[in-house]
Amino acid sequence: MSLGDKFENKAENLGGKAKEAAGTATGDEQLRSEGKFDQVKAGLKDAGERVKDAAEDVADAAKRAFNR
Repeated sequence: MSLGDKFENKAENLGGKAKEAAGTATGDEQLRSEGKFDQVKAGLKDAGERVKDAAEDVADAAKRAFNR
């Protein structure tokens, strides 16, 4: 995962936490829900990037194994 992707996902997660907190503080259930959704979305993006990184690691290991 690139550093830019990590930064964007972290920023989206933090923004979601801020929205959730603001929604909770003001009693705005829609804003609170949007914040939770943003956090989940950021977490899914992180998970997808980790899977992609793992697949690349497996592909690299396979290349090394077959090139011996």
